[in-house]
Order: sequence, then structure tokens, then C-alpha cells
Amino acid sequence: MALPWKTLDRFATEEEGTLELRQRGKGDFLITLGPQVLMNSKAQRSEIALGELGGGGLKNHPNPRVLVGGLGMGITRRAVLDTLPETARVIVAELNPKILEWCLGPLAELTGGAAGDPRVTVEITDVAELIRQSSDEAFDAVILDLYRGPHPQTDRHNDPIYGSRAIERTRDTLKPGGVFAVWGENPDAGFEGRLAAAGFAVRCERPGKGGYRHAVWVAEKKTAGKPQNQRLRGKPRS
Repeated sequence: MALPWKTLDRFATEEEGTLELRQRGKGDFLITLGPQVLMNSKAQRSEIALGELGGGGLKNHPNPRVLVGGLGMGITRRAVLDTLPETARVIVAELNPKILEWCLGPLAELTGGAAGDPRVTVEITDVAELIRQSSDEAFDAVILDLYRGPHPQTDRHNDPIYGSRAIERTRDTLKPGGVFAVWGENPDAGFEGRLAAAGFAVRCERPGKGGYRHAVWVAEKKTAGKPQNQRLRGKPRS
């Protein structure tokens, strides 16, 4: 018989309801928003794939600089850190200080101490605003692990994260050849098209085999001389 869920902590957000952290056994956690499950510690494959795909090309980079939008349970951050050298700098943008408190507390066991990794700086801010304020070519990778990804109803021009203007701002903060990696619930052809139109070579991965498979977009900022309509196509990760 499954153990009952125990609520460890909760707090009310101004616009979207109450966030709760629940546990029912060692390493078995949920983060919920009202009746919706946002994160499940037993279902991590797309978050791990996002971190590996976003940071995987930087293992031998001398001093990579990476921006991660969204902290969640810290799973993506752990996967990113595992791909990077000790000289890396990782900036994590998280809106809610309570999420950081959870990651430093009961969720720390999930990530092997990633919350205290000296390569990481957590900023309590909106990732869209942080990107807006960043200088040109500031990052080698931008990785977005937000609980709402792009979808067909996204405002294609004005969405502050996934719209065409926001994509162009993100592109400008990336160094040539830099990677923009994004988590989503499902594939979205409109978002993929906006990435390509902004000058990215893009592919959509579906991590895992069987069951519900989320989407992970991997978009590489093209360097001079690459054809502007080229798209990368890869087989889904197993």
C-alpha cells in the first residue's frame, strides 16, 4: 500500500494559488499548485535530458557561463552541473524564494548538494527580466525549465519568454554557437518555427521510451556562414 502524502510546506502565490511541497517516503516528493502536480521527483527524465542537452557541449569549455531559468526541485540544475567543468558559472533565476528554501532543505537529498555548489548563484528574479538586462553574448547556454512551456496558445510575438521578441533577446545574450534549451509539455511547431526564424538551428527531442514524453527543444545559435533556414534533426533520446 502506498504511503499517504504529507504536506511539508505551503505558501500562497499572488496570482496562481497555493504551492505545496509534499512527501511520502525517502526521495518521493511532489510540488503542487492547487490541484495540479507541477513536479514529481520520480519522473525526472525530461528534466535530466534538458540539463544534459543544454550543457553537454560545454564540458571542455574553459570558463562556460550558463543561465538556468526555473529552480523547481533542482533536478535540471544537477544535470547541468554534471556536464560542466569546475570553472563554470551557473546563474539560476527563480521567482519564489520559498522554492530556493525547499531546495536547500528537504529537497537537497535529490540533487547531491547541488544547491550549495560554489559554481551556482541563485537570483530571485524573473528570468525574462534577467535576460532583458543581460549584455550581448553573455552566456554560452540559456536553459529554461519553467513549469509552463511554450504551447499553441502562446502569443507568438509578445509572450515575455516564448514569443518572437523574447526569443530574439535570448539569441542576443548567447555567444556564437551558444545553446538555447527549453522544456515543454508537448511539441509546438509554432515555437520551433519562431526559433528557426530568429537564426537558430533547432531540433525537438522526446526523452524516454513509453509513457508520457515531454518535449525538449535544443536550439543552437548559428555562426556566420551557416544557412539561415537549416534545422537540426535528431532521433529522440532513449
